[in-house]
Amino acid sequence: MILLSLQGVRKSFGTNEVLKGVSFTLQDGERMGLVGVNGCGKSTLMKIIAGLEHLDDGIITMQKGLKLGYLAQQGTVDENRTVLEELESVFAPVVAMEEQLRALERQMAEVADDETLLHRLGSQYDQLTREFERRNGYGWRSTVQGVLAGLGFRKEQQSQRAALLSGGERTRLCLGRMLLTEPDLLLLDEPTNHLDLKSIAWLEKYLHDYKGAVLLISHDRYFMDHVCDRIGELLLGTVECYTGNYTSYMAQRAERFEIRMKAYELQQKEIARQEAIIARYRMFNREKSIRAAESREKRLEKMERLEKPKDESAIHFHFDVRRRTGDDVLMVDELRKGFDGRTLFRHVRMHLRAGDRVALIGDNGVGKSTLFKCLIGEERPDEGTIRLGAGVDIGYYDQHQAHLHDSKTVLDEVWDDFRRLDQTEVRGALGKFLFTGDEVLMPVSTLSGGEKGRVALTKLMLRRDNLLLLDEPTNHLDMDSREVLEDALADFPGTILAISHDRYFINRFATKVLVLEEEGIKEYLGNYDDYFEKINREQEPDGDTQGMTRTAIDKEKRRSREETRRLQERKAALAKAEADVARAEEEAAALEAEMSDPATYQDAEKAARLARAYQAKKDEIDRLYAAWEEMMEAEG
Repeated sequence: MILLSLQGVRKSFGTNEVLKGVSFTLQDGERMGLVGVNGCGKSTLMKIIAGLEHLDDGIITMQKGLKLGYLAQQGTVDENRTVLEELESVFAPVVAMEEQLRALERQMAEVADDETLLHRLGSQYDQLTREFERRNGYGWRSTVQGVLAGLGFRKEQQSQRAALLSGGERTRLCLGRMLLTEPDLLLLDEPTNHLDLKSIAWLEKYLHDYKGAVLLISHDRYFMDHVCDRIGELLLGTVECYTGNYTSYMAQRAERFEIRMKAYELQQKEIARQEAIIARYRMFNREKSIRAAESREKRLEKMERLEKPKDESAIHFHFDVRRRTGDDVLMVDELRKGFDGRTLFRHVRMHLRAGDRVALIGDNGVGKSTLFKCLIGEERPDEGTIRLGAGVDIGYYDQHQAHLHDSKTVLDEVWDDFRRLDQTEVRGALGKFLFTGDEVLMPVSTLSGGEKGRVALTKLMLRRDNLLLLDEPTNHLDMDSREVLEDALADFPGTILAISHDRYFINRFATKVLVLEEEGIKEYLGNYDDYFEKINREQEPDGDTQGMTRTAIDKEKRRSREETRRLQERKAALAKAEADVARAEEEAAALEAEMSDPATYQDAEKAARLARAYQAKKDEIDRLYAAWEEMMEAEG
């Protein structure tokens, strides 16, 4: 069933046309991710769907009575309520219903001798009880607690006034409030911002089990891999849809790009061949050859020219080193650090060797960035030692870009640190990160978070340090830039220690995961998936596996994972079949509309062609319905 349909949606801001004819449909139960470079109009499109922005042209159709839930990147809350009261306010109608039930109970006790009145009140009570149960009247309080815990709100925070929350905490509270309303369609704009890894994992499971449809914008590729069954790429003002998760989309996009580029190149060769023939005919300068040239020119003019496919992933760079290090790169022993009497971490021990690729993770507030500042000398540890190996040069990427100077231009920000380079070399380096022409003269203060990140990466590339400390390096970068950064790090000959919540990034670069806790660091070999599997194994209850060997347990897990994968594939295939039927029916309706126009029959050939196309489309619909029914029977 189609919940949402967009046809030819356009939106401009002044002379800048952001959306140039967006069309797609969203089915009930579908989970669609919306991707595209920063500034391409994803949030604008979502605001238009939510009714917060007006479209300039096009049609948006929604299922009658559709209940929308929209989460913006910056949400609003009632500052006079506590955290708990803000979420409990969602269930105000249920609380009122419970009060009605208590009132009816009292009335029934008072009129116990009047059978007629008692029967009438009892009927009202039964009807209200069923509605109360349908609205989770007996379990909503535990549901609220589950959402609070899942989103990382501690017990002591529940009585805190919303006015005292940070921006990130407010966004989390807005997310929790919206999830509890259980809308038919969730519109989520960067829902994983301000969430730690535990909360993101909880949200993944919540959305996976969610009964409604989801349309989300996210830079978290791992999250989209585990939540989305469809991807829509907003490119050059239009949306192109792909079936499957993010990884599947990347493979399909590369394939489509190659096909389009090949078609474009073949057409360009044909155009060049025809132009050469025309030029030869003109050289003969005879009446017959001139007519032949003019005939070919007319055919060439009528040819529908293909646009050259645009590759959005235009950043290309790599990291190198000035010199090699010894085998021992960084040694940390018994490090402790705290502020204002509160200890962030203690007993931190770490040993990095040449070529290590290490991800540092941990709960928000545990002190990961503070640990980095201790390693580079910006903060002094309270206890413990930090030793660098021979020939180690540290390159530090700060997620907040605090080392950039707002008063400088982009060019001066880089050039002032690398005076040995001439202006052409600095501009060339900035060009690798998409700063061209007069853009290098923009003040740093006017840059977006992503642009500041690209300036910082430019400086890091030019430093050629052999130990990279990266604090959330993928924050603010669009997905294509993240892919390029990962490729550059894969070829880096030095050592990497990176703080990141980006699990897709960790999977691609890390060979070791360190988990920072208050009492020190735990080490896990492998990438994020390896780490996640190991901690799940550690936390497994013994009840269902008592008496089983480890081999038997692993086999059972593999069978369970395989069954889950098969179920997901069947669900995706069924959703695709439903989408195919809906698309074919829309196309048939368009043909019907064209055939119903009396003007069509003034051209007999056109009318016959339309009739054949309509019959072929009806045959296709029959085939698609048959395939869909077969899948439904298999599901049953």
